[in-house]
Amino acid sequence: MFSNHLVVWIDHKKAHVIHFNPEASDKQIITSHSTHPHLHVKSGVQGAGRAAESVPYFRDVAAAIRDTKEILIVGPGFEKLEFMKYLLKHEHLLAEKVLSVDTVDHPTDHQILALARRYFLKEDQLR
Repeated sequence: MFSNHLVVWIDHKKAHVIHFNPEASDKQIITSHSTHPHLHVKSGVQGAGRAAESVPYFRDVAAAIRDTKEILIVGPGFEKLEFMKYLLKHEHLLAEKVLSVDTVDHPTDHQILALARRYFLKEDQLR
């Protein structure tokens, strides 16, 4: 489904990609290739306390969001920021389409879509 707007909710395990327009939406779930458990940063431990980012995972998510004009990236934790860094480094044209990267916890797909529709309604009204 080609649409002008897309929201991707991403964490270390999976990404929910939702293409939408005012009348309809289309959801795709992409899972991480990593078998490493999610590690939290711990004080007094050497290193970042996190597993290395999965480039194949980010590549799959980037492929799923390619056919849109404007992108909103949301999610808990740092994965959304790591994904944005990946886009800036490897997918310059996609990175230019990202309007915002915001923190949201673990909403349902319906809540993600509602949040994105509100966000883009405000963005569209500002233009």
